[in-house]
Amino acid sequence: MRAATCRHYGSPDVIRIEDVERPMPKADEVLVAVHSTSVTSGDARMRSFKGAGIFWLPMRLIFGVLRPRNPFSGMEFSGRIAEIGKDVTTFRVGDSVFGMKIGGANAEYVAVRETAAIASKPDSLGFSDAAVAPFGALSALAFLRDFAKLKTGDRILIHGASGAVGVFAVQLAKHMGAIVTGVCSGANVELVRSLGADDVVDYTTTDFTQRHSAYDVILDTVGGTSFSRSKRVLAPNGRHVFVVQDWPQLLQAMWTSLRPGKRVICGMSGGDSQADIVEIAGLIERGVIKPVVDRIVALDAIADAHRYVETGRKRGGVVVAVAA
Repeated sequence: MRAATCRHYGSPDVIRIEDVERPMPKADEVLVAVHSTSVTSGDARMRSFKGAGIFWLPMRLIFGVLRPRNPFSGMEFSGRIAEIGKDVTTFRVGDSVFGMKIGGANAEYVAVRETAAIASKPDSLGFSDAAVAPFGALSALAFLRDFAKLKTGDRILIHGASGAVGVFAVQLAKHMGAIVTGVCSGANVELVRSLGADDVVDYTTTDFTQRHSAYDVILDTVGGTSFSRSKRVLAPNGRHVFVVQDWPQLLQAMWTSLRPGKRVICGMSGGDSQADIVEIAGLIERGVIKPVVDRIVALDAIADAHRYVETGRKRGGVVVAVAA
């Protein structure tokens, strides 16, 4: 099969398309014939190891010290079940599915555990749209529910509201009953408003920390805010939640946890919950949330997709078309 590989850390130029052996599903795995996959900000960070911050060493130990331990890139996929292991009972050959697996999704076939983050693709969703749902939706759900502890009536500001996580965070926060303010560039204001945001701030013209507002939650999806500047617009018991974090945020999280009042919260979403992706599929099927596709590129142009993702200007997700 054809697959995108990353055999060295570095720029997008390290990505190659190679002919490799097609994986064989284990007893508890399914083999997915990939129709569409994606390039996420997480893929770009894992390729270059830029922005890893304090997690540089532990991540290198996990993913490979001198070079990637798993050379196959990609984490989001959509397609059809081509083969099932002997113990698989949930899926059948021919089922349309979508999901997330760290490493190996940018290929014509990917083997996935039956109990991993894989679910039946909503009938209302095409393969391209389905391929950019798992990473952003699973991350947004985990951070809003488990870390921000968002509840009905909360006022939330979402920084990076037009990105892969942000577009789902806006929609899920509205679904959870929150009053949502999105922060994005002027070019994406109408998109974020169309996703349900009650208010949208163009960060190129307005500093949200100087507004006369009080938010119960500030969710930073891209690492573009600081607690020192943002706490003035946090409610007395507000939570400043960082999806992307480094030493300052972790130290602030430890310090603010020792006393009542405004808090910094750091978390990490593994994106490997089947229950969560089934919930996401249901929300999509009911029309509660929808993916946003920025552009579609061919597998042969995946290095260009990495370059574009690294600009930080994408709207939603970037699809990589594998099957015609």
